Amino acid sequence: MTELLVVDDEPLNLEIIADFLQAPERIFTFAQDGQDAWDRLQAEPTRFDLLILDRRMPRMDGIELLERVVRDPRFEDLPVIMQTVASSPEEVAQGLSAGAWYYLAKPYQAEALQRIVNAALLDRRNRHALRQLQREISSTWGLLQEGRFRFREPRHASLLAVQLADLCPRASLVAMGLSELMINAIEHGLLGIGYEEKGRLLAQDALGDEIERRLARPEQASRWAELWLRREAERICFTVCDHGPGFDWAPYLELAPERAFHHHGRGIAMARQLAFSALDYQGRGNVVQAWVSLNESTSESNDE
Repeated sequence: MTELLVVDDEPLNLEIIADFLQAPERIFTFAQDGQDAWDRLQAEPTRFDLLILDRRMPRMDGIELLERVVRDPRFEDLPVIMQTVASSPEEVAQGLSAGAWYYLAKPYQAEALQRIVNAALLDRRNRHALRQLQREISSTWGLLQEGRFRFREPRHASLLAVQLADLCPRASLVAMGLSELMINAIEHGLLGIGYEEKGRLLAQDALGDEIERRLARPEQASRWAELWLRREAERICFTVCDHGPGFDWAPYLELAPERAFHHHGRGIAMARQLAFSALDYQGRGNVVQAWVSLNESTSESNDE
């Protein structure tokens, strides 16, 4: 079962969300404002799988609640969807700065809500799966000092990301970041799946099938993406390379307000902000280097 905590001071809005998202496997808990929601989260930190909150509420608004959730390590894997009528670039930018990776503009259709909820829950499941894989990795992996790896399938990329992240502090976040960079190298670099096409395939629940279809083409048999690892005294450098045409990477380093309401396209920004101490795309965008500090005191900052 999946339990959703829905926060809104308008009872009608709570009814609409429950009606749009109703499914046998879902349980809904409602909170009337941010303070009510925070009290519930404090009482049972592991109870909820998703938080949907309104921006403007009495006592504690959505931005303050979001900031509290983001700062609390107990809610590291709790995805938050911000629903709001405040959709100006400045207001969206404020929400993104507070940590709202998933945005929904009021009024919205049921399909739009379903898509963003499915995307957020998939992100949560992926994080849990990566953490489970981490527990299965042998401690001898920590002896690795330098390595070069080839990959071409998303599952292998995720497995490798988990294994390599185990060398780092905050391994679950590093695993997420490496997985995003490596899967982007597969989807875009090797297979030529662009931003708009990926959005369409996700909407049709057909991305996985399309990846398998393209990987099966004869011309793909000898094509690989690569990852290099170099361990230094105080940090690890990861380099991900593919042989595709590259892309205009600069806009994706931040989750821009104009893309805040899309249900994909936030992976690179999340990786840069949450997983790495530094991230640097090179040339035409088919080579990216990511650094992870091995010093716990500096690994909490992404401003190096």
